[in-house]
Amino acid sequence: MEMPEPREPRPTVRFERFELDPRAGELRKHGLRVRLQEKPLRILEMLLERPAELVTREELCRRLWPSDTFVDFDAGLNTAVNKLRAALGDAADSPRFIETVGRRGYRFIAPLAEPPPVAASPEPEVRLADLAGADDTPVVAAAPGRPRRSLLFAASAGVALVLALATAFWPGRRGGETRPEVRSLAVLPLVNLSADPEQEYLADGITDALITELAEIPALRVISRQSVMRYKGSRKPLPEIARELGVEGVIEGSVLRDAGRVRITAQLVHGPTDRHLWAKSYERGLGDVIGLQGEVADAVAREVRVAVIPATAGPAARTPRPEAYDLFLRGRYFFNRRGGPDFEQMLRKAVAYFEQAIAADPDFARAHAALAATYGPLGYRGMIPPSEAQSHMREAAARALQLDPDLADAHTAMGACLAFHEWDWPRAETEFRRALELDPHHALGHLWYGLYLESVGRQEENLQERKRGLENDPYNLVLNTSLGNALAYLGRHDEAVAQYQRTLEMDPAFSMAHDQLATLYLERGLLTEAAAEFQRSQTALGHAYVDALRGRKEAARRQLRELDLLARSRYVSPLGPAALHMALGETELTLDWLEKAYQERAPALSHVRADWQFRQLHPDPRFQDLLRRIGLPPVSPTGANPP
Repeated sequence: MEMPEPREPRPTVRFERFELDPRAGELRKHGLRVRLQEKPLRILEMLLERPAELVTREELCRRLWPSDTFVDFDAGLNTAVNKLRAALGDAADSPRFIETVGRRGYRFIAPLAEPPPVAASPEPEVRLADLAGADDTPVVAAAPGRPRRSLLFAASAGVALVLALATAFWPGRRGGETRPEVRSLAVLPLVNLSADPEQEYLADGITDALITELAEIPALRVISRQSVMRYKGSRKPLPEIARELGVEGVIEGSVLRDAGRVRITAQLVHGPTDRHLWAKSYERGLGDVIGLQGEVADAVAREVRVAVIPATAGPAARTPRPEAYDLFLRGRYFFNRRGGPDFEQMLRKAVAYFEQAIAADPDFARAHAALAATYGPLGYRGMIPPSEAQSHMREAAARALQLDPDLADAHTAMGACLAFHEWDWPRAETEFRRALELDPHHALGHLWYGLYLESVGRQEENLQERKRGLENDPYNLVLNTSLGNALAYLGRHDEAVAQYQRTLEMDPAFSMAHDQLATLYLERGLLTEAAAEFQRSQTALGHAYVDALRGRKEAARRQLRELDLLARSRYVSPLGPAALHMALGETELTLDWLEKAYQERAPALSHVRADWQFRQLHPDPRFQDLLRRIGLPPVSPTGANPP
């Protein structure tokens, strides 16, 4: 049989200032790559395959989404087209490139051109004025030995920002001088220079947003928020910070909010040499904070020369209303403070602010996704009834996906809801993988996907997922503790103990690491050591568990009575009583409480297959049936360590 000839790759298509290279999957403007997500890029490809012809909405949807995809196709297509228009600088009401044809579809209307290739020209010299901006702000040289942070403070107060590098930063050589390359980056917490300490949320929120923006550059490794926040207020030298984080570049700066305006100052420093590469300040009205973030991210991206983020294209095509974005930043501030003794209080404050942001702007996709993510730990930790957590989580995640099908936060939240509330394991994994495909550096995505793998018994994969998460977030306390868990589930107990201890070196008060270390000590029969760790974390249930194993049954039963009393005023997960009855050797009562957890669909029950304290139940037919109904793989009836 004669084989068909291979199709020639489609050539580059040029129109106005743009060119689309289908072989590389890139859209470029003036030769610089435009950040464009997969679906808007594919829409442009389809329109350019048939210029001046109608491409129907049905054709586009069939090409963009498989039939079993969880998404509102119409809303998803609208969002993708809006993102494409934003990248092109186009408008639906006066289109230059993409015309809407009624409700039927779209047509590409700009003329195409095939100009001859332009010969490569030498890199242009960039004048100091170009770096300083077009406002003729004078450039002030840094005095020898003057602290860098004081310069940033002065700039934010209104003094001209110091530019320590007198020419543009380009890798390679110019004028006999070697310029350092930056392929990894940390954005240190921006300093709040406002007189009002209540504005701290704004500096932290903009730090978080800049990290998110820059993390979308494929060729740049960006350290995640949890790892950089430990340097908030730090006076460590930048070379030491860069060495600890394993990065070449460090961005530091400040935020000043005054009379409805925001000024961001930022500078890029080559960490290993403490050498200033670039610096600038930006000022806008409070309503354009997102534009400010995009502009700063774009400037840094140009300096490191790994990608370009157009200032016109932010994390989504539409800009949320200013009051909604302000409320969103407040919510993010409290969400990121979770994990301490006031864990539940911080999460509830975050929920309140995200709900207010949504009320101010119902189409704010990131606010819906953040609300869904906040209900995750509220439900998993048993702070609210499972039914309440599940309904809010699914509704918010579904709405976020409807508004923006390419939002990694929304896919992560939907994956967590499907896995830990609904026990739909295959669809949950699809959502987690999609989230990490959209954002490979997504710390929460790595964290929750690792918990998924841990729950279903895929411990080798779990270990690798934890390590991947830590590559860009090396000081994330939860991820570090979870790495210890992954080692423990693989039977590598000494390594797990060392990992928990490394986590506690970062924060000696981190209760989760104390609890997990105590659990490992229990598994190894080290009751005294376990009791000491529970003492440090002040976990009453853990103390009662140790008492039961030591034969102090009355102390354990007293804790059971306290849980029963507490359940009269607030929700209490059945998994607590189940664990205590297991420690008391009361198998049937343990299984009864696990069944109650199943009837309530308690999210943490999804982890029952991996939990050490229930391992003795593995041979029991009731336990095996429970796993089957949850959708988890069966375990060995010998009670061996889960695979």
